[in-house]
Amino acid sequence: MSKMMMKTQINASADAAWKTIRDFGGIDEFVASIAACKVKGSGVGATRTITFEGGGEIVERLEALDNAKRSLTYSIIAGELPFENYLSTMAVRDLGPGRCEVAWSCSFTPAGAPEADCKKIVEGVYTEGFDGLKKLHAG
Repeated sequence: MSKMMMKTQINASADAAWKTIRDFGGIDEFVASIAACKVKGSGVGATRTITFEGGGEIVERLEALDNAKRSLTYSIIAGELPFENYLSTMAVRDLGPGRCEVAWSCSFTPAGAPEADCKKIVEGVYTEGFDGLKKLHAG
């Protein structure tokens, strides 16, 4: 099983960043390559179908949501990706007035591609998400 984590700092309060991240259906607001996100259900167990700009879809399920810890965990349950058993957590940590850290981590099993290629895919999405969060919360 492969694991990875990326972190970034954002010039926004932890509460503001968490409000954006905790919206399970709002990932298309900060990940530019996502064309659409449709949610079925609510709370833990809800699923979201993500459609990408270049085509392709994945389905993710909300596995845990902890407002006190500002963390959200989801899994990928369907889609054509070169990995399986993908489980990811996004967490927001307060760094003081107007600043926070966002950590995005995951574990997965490579399937159909080398681990390094799988990690590049994930790294690209996380970097895009961090950039989007920074733009969304700028000023």
